[in-house]
Parts: sequence; C-alpha cells; structure tokens
Amino acid sequence: MTATPPRDGERDPSARVYAPDFLTELFRNPLDPGYGDAAARRAVGPVSRVREVLGRPVSLVVLAVIGFLFAVAYRETMAEEPSRATARAGLIAEIKKREAETDRLTERAERLREEVGRQRDAALSGSQASRLRNLEAGTGLGRVRGDGVVVRLTDAPQDKDAVTGEEAETGPQRVLYSDLQKVANALWAAGAEAVAINGQRLTATTTIRQAGEAILVDYRPVTSPYEVRAIGPGSMRDRFDDSRAAELMRYLARTAGLSFAVKEVDDLTLPAAPEPQLRYAGPPASPSPAPSGSGVAGSSSPGPSGSGSPSPSGGGR
Repeated sequence: MTATPPRDGERDPSARVYAPDFLTELFRNPLDPGYGDAAARRAVGPVSRVREVLGRPVSLVVLAVIGFLFAVAYRETMAEEPSRATARAGLIAEIKKREAETDRLTERAERLREEVGRQRDAALSGSQASRLRNLEAGTGLGRVRGDGVVVRLTDAPQDKDAVTGEEAETGPQRVLYSDLQKVANALWAAGAEAVAINGQRLTATTTIRQAGEAILVDYRPVTSPYEVRAIGPGSMRDRFDDSRAAELMRYLARTAGLSFAVKEVDDLTLPAAPEPQLRYAGPPASPSPAPSGSGVAGSSSPGPSGSGSPSPSGGGR
C-alpha cells in the first residue's frame, strides 16, 4: 500500500513542504509557523487581555511603593548627614588636640630628661657618666649622632578616574607594617647601632604593628612617606642592599608602584626613645606551705626557707 501525496486543496497551510526548488518553496509558504502560533494565541485572548489590563495598575502601584520607600530612605539619610558630619568633625578635632598635647608632653619630657642627665653627670665621676651614656645609647634611651643610611618608603600614588578626575575607588598599593619590620631587621643585621622610623627610636621593646589602616610604632601612628634612619658602619649600605628585604622592596617598587630609595647620609641625629615601662617578677609575699603527707616516702619536703636551695630576695629583670 503506497501513500499518495495530498492534493493542493487538502494540504495544511501551516505545514512546510520541502521541495527541491528553494525559491518555489519560499514563495509558496513565506511565513514561519511561529508567527501563526503567536497570532492564534493572541486571538484566544479575552482572558489574557483581562490579565494584561489588570496587571498594569498592579505594576504601577508596586513601582509607586518602591519609589516612595526610596524617597523615605533618602530623606532619612540626608536628615542624619549633618549629625554624622558634626560627629566626624568633632572626632577629628579631638584627635588633633590629643596629638598636639602628646607632642607638647613629649618635648617637655625630653627637656626634663636632658636636665636629669646633666644633674646625674655632675653627681657621678667622669668614667661612670661616660659608661652610663654608652649604655643609654646602646639601649636606645639616649640621643645618638653619627653617619648612617636613610631608607625611604612611600605608598603608590592614588589612581584617578579618567572621566570625573576623582580618586578611584580601588585603593593604592600601601606600605605595610611588615615592610617596615623587614627593613628595620635588615638594617640591624647589616650592622646598625641605632634605628628610628619617622623619628620614633627603636629599642628591644619596640612594636611595629597595624591598627586599621594606620601603622603604629610604639603605639604612635606614622604615615607615608616612611623614613627609616640608621646609624652604623660604612659597610652598612652595601650589606643592606644585598639583603632579601631590599630585594623585595625593589621588586614591589617595579611591580606595585611603591617608592623605595636608599641613600647614605652624614651626621645623622636620632632622638632618644621614651622611658620603657618595665615590669619585674618576684616571689609571692606569703607562699602557701606544702600540704602535710604530700611528700614521697624516703624524701623530705623542704619548707618555705628551703634546704640547700637559696630563695630569691628580689625581683629579676
């Protein structure tokens, strides 16, 4: 049984017949079936028309509510802006006031320290005063002067928007507290006898740490540009240039845009560090006696005075 092709009057108009002649087929059935389907769905449409008519007011109401909420939020934000600006200005003024007071007290402490040093030198003999001054210079508690090296580190410049000219949102590459630590340690390893960062003398108890975006040296903030000054022998510059810290900073200067420079300087003067807050350990005032019967058989448990083992009479540093 063979299938007979349908006559022209029986052919479904939406059915596409693939004939060898492409132009004949194109003129015979020019519309894609999808257009006919879309027209049929649109013709069904009283229900869809009703939905469309009812949906427009709902959309307008939703947009109006959203716009109202944005307007209220913007008004509240602008209403609180003066109070925030006032609080910020007050905090900035308080910070500047405290910094000025700290600088004034530091200068006064430095003058008093110099006066104490003069009175002490007058009371001591010449050899004792000289030995004490050498110890103060070695520990960072005395002002020192001599030839040395200055290492200068600076943050990368802030990028600006090409259209508005304002600073870009992405922050620049900054010098980290760990960079200052590496540079200071490399200078000590190169033979430095005294080191200071932005005028803050480094001692055995100095801390260099991060607090938010600020770098603190002995709890005092330092900002870019950072100058690490060191007094030491003439070979210190070459030994520092060969260190891994200097190599790392040169790499960051090439890739991240940081500024790194090293130069030798004659007649440097480094200030004295503040008096350290030392704490001493000592034995308790009334040691608790050992409980009876806690000793091992055949051995004696020493009392508070101890047998053969001296007890310390004072605190050690």
